[in-house]
Amino acid sequence: MAAKIKKVQPNNINMRYGDAIKKLETIVEGIENNMYDIDILTEKIEEAVELIAFCKAKLKNTEEGVEKIFALNS
Repeated sequence: MAAKIKKVQPNNINMRYGDAIKKLETIVEGIENNMYDIDILTEKIEEAVELIAFCKAKLKNTEEGVEKIFALNS
């Protein structure tokens, strides 16, 4: 019998992975080019941390889904 897989729920379920990556790339580019003053920088870093957590959760869910499919088909 296949083990039950616990799903990690991303914080923002309305965002697509590709959109999150693009937003994260924009933030990183802004940081690298010194586009943000110190007040905005803090907000952007917090947003980046949330986006990274979201992307990690999406990747984990995808990996678990693929593993479950392979387990069912083997």
